[in-house]
Amino acid sequence: MKKQMNKNGQENILVIGPAWIGDMVMAQSLFISLKEAYEDCRLSVMAPAWTRPLVERMPEVDTSFDLPIKHNELNLRSRRSLGKMLATESFTRAIVLPNSFKSALIPFYAGIAKRIGWRGEWRNLLLTDCRRLDKNKFPLMVQRFNALAFPESSLPPRNSPPPRLAVDPEKVAVTLADFHLDGSARNLAICPGAEFGASKQWPAEHYAEASRALIAEGWTVWIFGSASDEHVAESIMAGLDSDKRQSCINLAGRTSLAQAIDLMSSTQAVIANDSGLMHIAAALDKPVVALYGSTSPDFTPPLADNVKLLFTDIECRPCFKRDCPYGHLRCLKELEPIRAIRAVQELTGAYQN
Repeated sequence: MKKQMNKNGQENILVIGPAWIGDMVMAQSLFISLKEAYEDCRLSVMAPAWTRPLVERMPEVDTSFDLPIKHNELNLRSRRSLGKMLATESFTRAIVLPNSFKSALIPFYAGIAKRIGWRGEWRNLLLTDCRRLDKNKFPLMVQRFNALAFPESSLPPRNSPPPRLAVDPEKVAVTLADFHLDGSARNLAICPGAEFGASKQWPAEHYAEASRALIAEGWTVWIFGSASDEHVAESIMAGLDSDKRQSCINLAGRTSLAQAIDLMSSTQAVIANDSGLMHIAAALDKPVVALYGSTSPDFTPPLADNVKLLFTDIECRPCFKRDCPYGHLRCLKELEPIRAIRAVQELTGAYQN
C-alpha cells in the first residue's frame, strides 16, 4: 500500500470509537489500515471507559481518551467541553464511527479540520467528509469501518485486516494464578450471554449438554460472562452431573474485561453466542464456534480463519429482534448441542466419524 503523509508533517488522528465491545474489536481493522496508510501517524481513540481494556491490547493505538457520557445522553455542555479540551491536541483529522449526530459533536467542537464519517442523523452539518453508504459495496461492518481510512475516491483493499488483540504473557500468568487456573490444560471457553437480548442466547440446557460431552473427552470448561450472565451460568452448572462440575469453572461476574481477555487467551477453543466475547475470541485467533439465533453472520461475523458458524434454517430467521416475536425461540432451541460438539471436535482436529 502506498504510504500517505500530511503535507504539514505527521498525521495526528482521532477516532471516535463505538460503545459496544464487539464493534470496538472490529474497529481495530480501521486502526491497522490507518497505521499502514499514514506514515508515522499518531492515533488516538475516544470511547466509553469500559472499552479501555480492548484499546490497551491494540498496538496501533497510541493514546486513548475516556468518553464520560452515557450512551444515549446528548449532554451538549460536556461534549463542548471535551471538544475544547481536545483542541489542544492539534488533531489533523477525526474519524467518527458511530452513526449518531451527537457522536460527531466532539470533533466539531474541537475544530478538527477533517472530520470523516458515514451519513446519518443530519450530521452532514458537522462532518467535512460525510459519505453516503453503499451497503452492497460494504456489506460487513468491518468493511464500513475500514473504508474510512481511505479517500472516498479510492477503493479500499478487498479484504479488511482482521483484528488481533495482543496480550502480555506475564499479565496472563498473573491472572491465571489469581483464579487458580491451569493455562496449559485443554480449556474450552463458553460464553452463554449476549447484551442484545434473549434471542441471541443459546439455551442453558444446550450449553450444559455440550459441556458434559466435551468434559467427558478431557476438556475443562470455563464459563465467561458479566454479572448479568450469572443466572444462566449457574443454570449450566446445575445441568452438569456432580462428577463433571469439578471440570467446569464459573467465571461469570467474577472477572473484569481485562481479566476475561487474558484468561480467554489461555483457552484452546470457544463456543459463544453472537456477542462481544465472540469477537474477542476471534481477535485472539481462537477456534470459534459461533451460535446465531435472531441475528446473522452476514453483517458481523467473527473475523478469524478457524471458525464454525452455526444457525438453524427456519423461515422466520434472521429477524434481528431482541426477543422472539412468536415466543417459540425455535432458531435457538432447534440448534442442537451435537452440532456444537462436533464443531469443536472438527476445529481442534479431534472429530472422528
